[in-house]
Amino acid sequence: MLSKPILLRLHRWITFVFALPLLVVIATGLILSFEPMTEGRRPAVALTEARLLELVRTHDPQGAAVSLAIRGRDDALVLGSPGRAMEIDLASGAVRAGEPSALAALYRWARPVHEHLIFDMGWLVIASTVALLVLAVLGLLMGWPRLRNTLGGWHTVSAWGLLPLVILSPLTGLMIVMGLGNSPPPQGAQGGGGRVPLVEAVAMVARQHDITDLSSIRSRGGRMMARVVIDDRPITYAVTRAGLQPLATNWPRALHEGNWHLTWGPLANAVVSVLFLGLLGTGLTIWLRRTLRQRAIRRERLATARA
Repeated sequence: MLSKPILLRLHRWITFVFALPLLVVIATGLILSFEPMTEGRRPAVALTEARLLELVRTHDPQGAAVSLAIRGRDDALVLGSPGRAMEIDLASGAVRAGEPSALAALYRWARPVHEHLIFDMGWLVIASTVALLVLAVLGLLMGWPRLRNTLGGWHTVSAWGLLPLVILSPLTGLMIVMGLGNSPPPQGAQGGGGRVPLVEAVAMVARQHDITDLSSIRSRGGRMMARVVIDDRPITYAVTRAGLQPLATNWPRALHEGNWHLTWGPLANAVVSVLFLGLLGTGLTIWLRRTLRQRAIRRERLATARA
């Protein structure tokens, strides 16, 4: 069994080695925490099935689009086709020119950085996530925290007080990377006539739900899926020739991205991100103070020896 001083030294060095990638991943995770809350809002513009179908047919007469998303915060419909996305104003029906909104641009920047950092360094994100779990385990092995009104005391008490969240966030991230939690395709999802056109998918959703509850229709994992939001809770369906078929909740992804509830999920993830930033900041500060103190002691001893 490793002694507490050795565990503490491992804890400090792992933090130091992975501090920069962890800072980037956690900071971008904090930004993305609020994406479900803002993306899931209903548009202020009145929307009906006929109006939505009219917009899709007008701007995609060839049926090339493979996805649509209703962005309530911007009152916009986004049609996606290979290599292109078209943003349409729900009120006027006109294609919006220019750059996306600042918030949309922020989310668009944060997601690839959160998942891959730069230069496709997804391996470093995975390594940093594993390091985060190792840090949590080392903290557990060091024993119960002492209730002290010091930086170190607050560091350990905060980590122990929210320990389930400290472990759950990186653990679910690794589960997503490993593909755990993905529900198998429902019967008939892959057969019978290929991809369902968007206009047919919209009509299928409208037969079961108020069209204003529709959040998106898109392909993921080789199948078309529709997401509707009811009472702030997203429900996902596979869109097949046989109709809409409910999919089991992918709990690792739902917990990691905060999609299990569009209010409480994002708030919980924001709390976890702030906690991680606090633990990282206080941990590095404690390490820096200790290093500077040891250097000062060595200089003082050297000066005393020379005297």
